[in-house]
Amino acid sequence: MNSRPKVWLERSALPDLADELNLSAAILGPGTDAAPLFGIDEAEGALAGSLTYDAALMDQAPDLRVICRTGIGVDKVDIAEATRRGIAVCNTPDGPTISTAEHAFGLILGAAKNMKRSSAWLLTGRHDMWAGHQAIELDGKTLGLVGFGRIPRRVAIAAQAIGMQVVAYDPHIAASAFAGAQRAESLELLLTEADVISVHVPLTGDTVGMFNTSRFAAMKDGVVFVNTSRGGVVDQAALISALDGGKVMAAGLDVTDPEPLPSDHTLLNRDNVIVTPHVASVTWEGKRRMFRKAFEQAIQALAGERPDHLINSEVWEMFAK
Repeated sequence: MNSRPKVWLERSALPDLADELNLSAAILGPGTDAAPLFGIDEAEGALAGSLTYDAALMDQAPDLRVICRTGIGVDKVDIAEATRRGIAVCNTPDGPTISTAEHAFGLILGAAKNMKRSSAWLLTGRHDMWAGHQAIELDGKTLGLVGFGRIPRRVAIAAQAIGMQVVAYDPHIAASAFAGAQRAESLELLLTEADVISVHVPLTGDTVGMFNTSRFAAMKDGVVFVNTSRGGVVDQAALISALDGGKVMAAGLDVTDPEPLPSDHTLLNRDNVIVTPHVASVTWEGKRRMFRKAFEQAIQALAGERPDHLINSEVWEMFAK
């Protein structure tokens, strides 16, 4: 009789991890386009990617005991519903940190130097490159980080290495934890000081649409705006208006709402906006760390050991019985 725990994968295991996973668990899934939840009905654990883990999905997995996100955000998991059912929810906060920070800084550089526009000019045969090119030098400029967790702290190090001043706003972090950045007393003060703004906040009821018309209006003229957190924290109509009016010189977005954007969406067809398809963490190294840590925590939980990054800690007493 197979006593290995049954773990459902939303996405296929990385090839070099497949044998390792099969030694520790009976692997189920992934699903198909026609049947995205194929196999989840037998699952005790699930490695969650982009699907929404709500009551309807949980109804199809009556034996589910743990959901582990291969990433940081848990906005697509109904935490309250999982807790009600005694399902532990975990994430992998260290997995995407390095790759996402590098991607965010790449978007900062690409947007500030208007790389998309100048590259496009080569395709159109434009000749007056020197006269028409617009870009800013970042040395001596101020980077405003909205959120100051693992990812933005690494962005701050990169920014300081090229001579930028760094100011950060995060009401959830103690003042003593702002080593490497000047602490902004309010988001509004940060917006008035920063030449470049990089967003690193989770999507919650408090952050939905936080970058709205008034917040863009409070920014410096010609600011560079970068978002690698969640598309929903930005009012895209307000961003488009800020781009049209020149308030935002250029933008770099790894996240949008919806994802992906329709191919004819104005943000995709602007030469001063770089959009990547929510792939900031998707390097070989990042995928490996996230997948492995999510799987390890599923096995931990199913063995009765408290996972390292348990989101709904109140469920553990109920879970462990």
